[in-house]
Amino acid sequence: MKIIIVGCGKVGYTLVEQLSAEGHEIVAIDEIAEKVTAVTGAFDVIGLVGNGVSFETLKEADIAGADLLIAVTGSDEHNLLCCMIAKKTGNCKTIARVRNPIYHNEVEYLKNEFGLAMVLNPEAAAAQEISQIIRFPFAQKIDSFARGHINLVHFKVDPDSVLVGRSLQEIRINLKSQMLVCLVTRGKEVTIPNGEFRIQAGDILGVVAEHAKVNTYFKQLSISSSRIKNIMILGGGKTSYYLARLLLKRGLHVKIIEQQQNRCEQLCDLLPKATIIHGDATDEALLLQEGIDNSEAIISLTNIDEENILLSMFCKDRSPAKIITKVNRVNFSGILDKLALDSIIYPRLISADYITKFVRSTAGSVGSDVENFYKLAEGRAEALEFFIKDDSPVTGIPLQQLHIRKNTLICCIYRDGQVIIPSGQDSILPGDTVVVILKDYKINNIVQILER
Repeated sequence: MKIIIVGCGKVGYTLVEQLSAEGHEIVAIDEIAEKVTAVTGAFDVIGLVGNGVSFETLKEADIAGADLLIAVTGSDEHNLLCCMIAKKTGNCKTIARVRNPIYHNEVEYLKNEFGLAMVLNPEAAAAQEISQIIRFPFAQKIDSFARGHINLVHFKVDPDSVLVGRSLQEIRINLKSQMLVCLVTRGKEVTIPNGEFRIQAGDILGVVAEHAKVNTYFKQLSISSSRIKNIMILGGGKTSYYLARLLLKRGLHVKIIEQQQNRCEQLCDLLPKATIIHGDATDEALLLQEGIDNSEAIISLTNIDEENILLSMFCKDRSPAKIITKVNRVNFSGILDKLALDSIIYPRLISADYITKFVRSTAGSVGSDVENFYKLAEGRAEALEFFIKDDSPVTGIPLQQLHIRKNTLICCIYRDGQVIIPSGQDSILPGDTVVVILKDYKINNIVQILER
């Protein structure tokens, strides 16, 4: 596909990185020459210095020949206008980043009026992911499939866990666990394991389970799944607002500490059921006074990565709470792993996954659609959800008879409201939703999991 990306900030840069790696032809546009140079110097893409709202700039980028335009500048209005001009001058699909909360309840209207294929809100997407982690505090990360009926839960194995030293076959038989371990990250090594694989302390497991039974399964493994009720959020930006809305709807108690007086006043109006504290979240005395010792979850959502990391480290040292840290830059993820923080959220990676899912689905062949997509283990593996529309070479045949490529696992089937952890005797049928984990290659259609 030929894709034009307008805006080369954090999200734009990540999109260029991921979509160029997928083999697409990319044109990157930004008004700041240094940003364009940074993108073209790092990736094999075309760079163009100019205003993406300008017809002449889009014409120079060959908007007439583009398949997709993604507008991710710092201005919602510029992004919408850019998409509108692109629709009128070209024949491409368009995606706009729209972050302002005043537009949040108008997403469908904006999509219809501007003819958008997608409206992207990184802060709202990050808030949704954090909300999932709050629901399952033992997890580092939660990925959802089949409209929330299936969860891929990522968690770290403690040294005293009953899982240590056991093979996956033993866990399933002796511990009577119906979860499927479909991915193991051990240091820099990522494995799609078989039944003989033995778990070690420190492993990060990705397990697939039915959403309604996740807590039950983890209790069987003696992993605490106690419900979080009291949450403290450090920083009162857009992500904090979206997250607080989600948590308050679930009846949870939310306290936000924000340094700017006018923002506190705004949050008081927007979130009347939340407790808003005017103060500096980096003030140790204030954190202790406001009860980090009694909080069950503490979420660092300031606009400064270093601040979020230090706050999380301090809170982890002083509180038994679940600690969640927002980090915008991903360059030092290896170092962050060594800090043993509970959960780290990367908003721009979440946004890039949303768009990559859309592109994969658009590029897919007839027969199955990419319904969902997640990069796992820092991009070294992928989880994809397919809806099987028609009969194909993967349907009607027991899985054990399919010639499935190496490093590929069909880990779940959702059929008629039932979650199936498949065995070799199960088959895929038209109308199924199928979740696949794979590494070392990329696919747009489920047929591509078969050996050629």
